[in-house]
Amino acid sequence: MTKFTVNDRPVQYRMDPDTPLLWALRDASNLTGTKYGCGTGDCGACTVDIDGEAVRSCQISIGKTEGRFVTTIEALSPDRGHPLQQAFAAENVSQCGYCIPGMIMAASVLLRRTSDPSDEEIDAAITNICRCGIYPRLRGAIQRAGRIMRGEEQVAAVPPPGITPEDAARTVPALRRP
Repeated sequence: MTKFTVNDRPVQYRMDPDTPLLWALRDASNLTGTKYGCGTGDCGACTVDIDGEAVRSCQISIGKTEGRFVTTIEALSPDRGHPLQQAFAAENVSQCGYCIPGMIMAASVLLRRTSDPSDEEIDAAITNICRCGIYPRLRGAIQRAGRIMRGEEQVAAVPPPGITPEDAARTVPALRRP
């Protein structure tokens, strides 16, 4: 039995210790925000935070995760209040959205190290692949999230944390259904 902490909760997996963390998260814990992309660690869609490091969850087994702390996109901020979630929405970063959870998790690790990253630091830390080509907006969103974290900026165009999807559609016209 493999034991570690996921999103501040102790877990025990009765799975082969060689099982990739990605599949334990998605299949056993129903944390489907961590996406399967390539299975080779190249795309970064499965990026999670393990003990403060951005890790491709398809490349680490649950056995190697024993005793560690794992954070997935679901625990970053369930009320959409994390500066990265706010900035990604305000900068209209997402297109198809598939890569976004992994990008946000990698960016959250970067912003904990420095809330004012340079373009070079962003490029070095965010090696995730996006087939939609969101990279120019990605840099801007990460830098904006840093400003929000430093208290230099607030995002007014994004629904506040705790708002329901229905209220968000009334607050932000772009979220309204036709």
